[in-house]
Amino acid sequence: MEFIFERAINYYETDKMGVVHHSNYIRFLEEARCYWLKSVGMPFELLEENGITIPVLGVNCTYKYHVTFGDTIIIKPYVKEYTGVRMTVGYEIIDKKTEKLVLIGETKHCFTDKTLKPINLKKHKKEFSDKFEILLKK
Repeated sequence: MEFIFERAINYYETDKMGVVHHSNYIRFLEEARCYWLKSVGMPFELLEENGITIPVLGVNCTYKYHVTFGDTIIIKPYVKEYTGVRMTVGYEIIDKKTEKLVLIGETKHCFTDKTLKPINLKKHKKEFSDKFEILLKK
């Protein structure tokens, strides 16, 4: 099940050279991840109401091409790895107009309760775990 998140680049997200500053891509990944989870019936609000948080443990980005103010990017998130305790989300960012690959990235996460104690989602909330299993790109 492929999810596509489109986003226009704002002027304030560019640097002196007129290209998107590298630090903004981490925000773009977070935006895409939030909308993606909402689209599959797991908005962050619902997860938190059920005592689940998904902190970021790490971010890895490889920049392939640049985009500038006015460009539109397409972000495609997907689950690369899922154990019930940890999850890795992969991302591709593509320039909508040129179809060039802009970035390949991933974020690593764990599942915790509200006190940030790690939990196994397979045991804690199986209905959410089942949805992540379905999203796992095999």
